[in-house]
Amino acid sequence: LFYIPQRPYMTLGSLRDQIIYPHTHQEMKRRGKTDADLLKYLDLVQLTYLQVREKGLDAIEDWIDVLSGGEKQRIAMARLFYHNPQFAILDECTSAVSVDVEGSMYQYCRAVGITLFTVSHRKSLWTHHDYYLKFDGHGAYEFGPIEGTQDQFGS
Repeated sequence: LFYIPQRPYMTLGSLRDQIIYPHTHQEMKRRGKTDADLLKYLDLVQLTYLQVREKGLDAIEDWIDVLSGGEKQRIAMARLFYHNPQFAILDECTSAVSVDVEGSMYQYCRAVGITLFTVSHRKSLWTHHDYYLKFDGHGAYEFGPIEGTQDQFGS
């Protein structure tokens, strides 16, 4: 199970460390992952320019200050792709990402078999899910298939 919050954690260390967290470079190698894999994940989240701008995966920066909110959220999604869990909880984790980039990241999750539980106010994400769970704030909830229900919840 993997969890990504709206404001993802950025560790002290290199650009590589941001993607593989909490693994070390040695653990990454033991898992059979390479820098080419990490570059693929950066490409999937449309951040390939970072490794050029920051002078490679070994670049060490204060990533909290260097990256924008949307870039941090996309790094967290690259981290998700690296770990490739069976299940992931995504809590407003793409709120600062454009709808088209968000859509391509969600499509990739589905393609590689990551089951997503998403907390979001964006109806555009419904196309990437099969069911909804709606809480009323008073202890009751509603669960059902998304198909045919979009109109009742607004935008």
